[in-house]
Amino acid sequence: MAKGLGNMMKQAQQMQQKMMRIQEEMEQREVEASAGGGMVTAVVNGKQQVLSIKIDPGVVDSDDVEMLQDLIMVAINDAIGRSQEMMQQEMAKLTGGMNIPGLF
Repeated sequence: MAKGLGNMMKQAQQMQQKMMRIQEEMEQREVEASAGGGMVTAVVNGKQQVLSIKIDPGVVDSDDVEMLQDLIMVAINDAIGRSQEMMQQEMAKLTGGMNIPGLF
């Protein structure tokens, strides 16, 4: 029985190491999303950190700041969603598709 527990612990440690490696790799990977036909573009890494925002000068209108704010919000939220999806896909490879609550 103790040998079986030891094997489980070893497997858990290996999985944890693989998860850490995936998380480090995700920090280096980037996803991009845009809004307004490319007028606003957001780049986010696999850890859901915003890396850059690009705004086409043609969309900047001091009389319509709310539209620009909405475009920025849409681009960022879409990029974050894509980043989360990318992370879920990588973790699914590790867990064999099992959904383990609290894993990421």
